[in-house]
Amino acid sequence: MFFRDAYPGPGLSTCASIRDSCKKSGPGDVSSEVSTAPQPARALIYHLRDVVKTREAEGVAFRLRVPSLQIAMGEKIALIGESGCGKSTLLDMLAFILQPSAVGAFRFRPECDGESLDVQAYWKDGKLNQLGDLRKRHIGYVMQTGGLLPYLTVHDNMNLCRSVLGLRPDGTVEHLAEELGITSHLGKLPDALSTGERQRVAIGRAVAHRPSIVIADEPTASLDPYAAEKVMSLFLGLAEEFNITVILASHAWRHIKKLGLRRLTHRTLCDADKKLTETVVSG
Repeated sequence: MFFRDAYPGPGLSTCASIRDSCKKSGPGDVSSEVSTAPQPARALIYHLRDVVKTREAEGVAFRLRVPSLQIAMGEKIALIGESGCGKSTLLDMLAFILQPSAVGAFRFRPECDGESLDVQAYWKDGKLNQLGDLRKRHIGYVMQTGGLLPYLTVHDNMNLCRSVLGLRPDGTVEHLAEELGITSHLGKLPDALSTGERQRVAIGRAVAHRPSIVIADEPTASLDPYAAEKVMSLFLGLAEEFNITVILASHAWRHIKKLGLRRLTHRTLCDADKKLTETVVSG
C-alpha cells in the first residue's frame, strides 16, 4: 500500500537529567564531588512492542502502531502532534482504559522492587477489575478540561483519589495547594475558579496519592501561552518532588522543549485514497 507523509515525524530530543527513581537520598547524602562512574540503568516502567490499535467507521480506518516504546521510571515524556493523530489513543492504552487490537508485548512495572506485569494477559483473561485497581493505585490522569467534580470543593477534589484508596490525611493536599498557589481556594467549588486555577486543582488531584505515573492529555490546551508555561512548570516540579513518571500529550512543542522532556518519535501517514490513516509512535 502506498503512503504519503501527512505530518513529518520529529526526531528524539535530549532528555533532561533526572534523578534515579529507585534511589532516595537524604540531606546528608550530598557530595561535594561529581562522580564520573557510569550510572546504572533505570528500571523500565513501560515496555511495549508491536502494539496496534485500529478503529474503523464508515469505510475509513485509523491505526496507531507502536513498534517499540520503553519508558524508564522517573522519565518525563512528551508526545507532540496535531489533533486526531492518535495521542489520546496511546495515553488511554497506557492507562489501561483502551485495549489494543494486537500486542507483541505490553509490560508494566509500577514499582522498583515489584514484578513486571503482563498487561496483555490481564486483557486476554478479562481481568478488568485488576487493571482498574492498578490504574487507581499507580496512575494519575490530568484531562484537557480538568474533569473536576462540580459538587466537591477544591480540597475534596484534590483529596478524591486519596479518599478512594483509604489514605489518611497527612497534609499532602495542603502542601500541594500551597505549591500550586491555590490555598485560598480550598473551600470553593470549581465553578468559582478560573480555567487556569481548575487545571492546577486537576494537577494536584492527579499527584496527591503519589502515583507511579501521571498521564496528562493536553493539560494546558485551554490556557494562554504564559499561563500554560507556568502551570506546566509547576506540574513538572511537583512530579520531580514526588518522584513521578510523566507522560503527556501536547501540540505545543515550544514551551515543552524548554522544560527538557524527551520527545517520542511520531509520524502520521495516509494511503493514496485516504481510506487509512496510520500513526507510528516509538521511543
